Amino acid sequence: MKTLLLVRHSKSDWPVDVEDFDRPLNDLGMVNAPKMARLLKDKSIEIDTFISSPAKRALHTCELFSEVYGKPYSTEQTLYNPRETDFENLIYGLDDSINSVALFSHNNGISNFANSLTDEIVNLPTSGVVAYQIDCDKWSDFEIAKKKFLYFYSPKNFNQ
Repeated sequence: MKTLLLVRHSKSDWPVDVEDFDRPLNDLGMVNAPKMARLLKDKSIEIDTFISSPAKRALHTCELFSEVYGKPYSTEQTLYNPRETDFENLIYGLDDSINSVALFSHNNGISNFANSLTDEIVNLPTSGVVAYQIDCDKWSDFEIAKKKFLYFYSPKNFNQ
């Protein structure tokens, strides 16, 4: 069994004269990213590695998760403005020693990909996390593997 977590970047700022790729997290994003990471860690959710879009807001979100978990991260260009096939191609190439991976990306691509996996419909808000159990031993079997929705968390979980 493998576990796939999809994480939408935290809330970002829209500074004037800054390209989309270089948009930073705003104050709320800086609070919510580590808060969400701690929520997962407090629930004993294991994550072996983190892979992020190289865009500033996604990468910073990933770095904050990585700090909470004390785990390495890497970047993948195809997670910026992704299509479903970009996620799939990345997953197919994962090392089979990785049992749990968190991918950090952007809407609409990340929500569209999440909604292609099971009948559970999610629209990932900023800092939202959705996870799936993938019934396979090799990531290369991802396409044909049975996928099961596990959980969905958003910063709104803290407002209850």
